[in-house]
Amino acid sequence: MELFDKGVQIRMGQTHVKRWVDEIMPLLLDGDPLGTEDLVTHRLPLEQAPQGYQAFQRKEDGAIKVVLRP
Repeated sequence: MELFDKGVQIRMGQTHVKRWVDEIMPLLLDGDPLGTEDLVTHRLPLEQAPQGYQAFQRKEDGAIKVVLRP
């Protein structure tokens, strides 16, 4: 009821994953033709996860996607 009182809308959906897997997987396994690596703006060791989350949340230093290395 709290969400209703605040006028918050929640929408969900599902994708037909099995329908597209055969077409998408070769693209993802053959280098990076979709340009997904360009989304990563920061690579940090796992120990710096709190700083990485903070930078992402505040959009500091152009943080768009932070990848943590184990």
